[in-house]
Amino acid sequence: MCIISASILNADLANLSNVAKIVENSGADALHYDVMDGCFVDNISFGLPVLHALRRCTELPLDVHLMVKDPLRFVSRFVEAGAQYLSFHIESDSDPVATVDAIHGHGIAAGIALCPNTPLSVVLPLLPRLKAGDFILLMTVEPGWGKQAFIYDVLPKIRQLRAVLDQQELPLHIQVDGGIQEETAAICREAGVDFLVSGSYLMNAPVPADAVRYLRGR
Repeated sequence: MCIISASILNADLANLSNVAKIVENSGADALHYDVMDGCFVDNISFGLPVLHALRRCTELPLDVHLMVKDPLRFVSRFVEAGAQYLSFHIESDSDPVATVDAIHGHGIAAGIALCPNTPLSVVLPLLPRLKAGDFILLMTVEPGWGKQAFIYDVLPKIRQLRAVLDQQELPLHIQVDGGIQEETAAICREAGVDFLVSGSYLMNAPVPADAVRYLRGR
């Protein structure tokens, strides 16, 4: 069954506790939290204080996506603030091996994210360093902004990664983020995705629980 992570990037942040309650009541498995520094991407989003506040509002796992220039600097602080999944970009300035090891050192799941135009070949040598429950995040939009359209050109990369994971019998998840709604979720599941991030579609749904069921393909 697909893991569903609800992104709050475009949610109503005037009331974090209500946002968290909507996500909990929807049946989603985790709450996705995008961190942007204005350097790695041309936008600034949330930081540590908001994550601390959110942690007090929910028991759901927090799926933190670092879109920052030097993620290694922040691993410990985001884990201390409540991250239970922590992903960073292979395109960042941090050494990816050191960053994965730092995340594992805190006993949580590590994710390595790739922008849409980044070839899969850059992450393949790192797969053996990942552990069961870790994940590769293949962005299906350009990182930095919500409400973008799904980039269908990423689908061959998803299928290629699924083939590699299956061939090597690696117990890793494939996560996708960007433009995920009922139709694109179905296409991604068919391609081998088992970890979906959905923001506007889920948070703005008349009945978020129905949206989660549709994302799972039920």
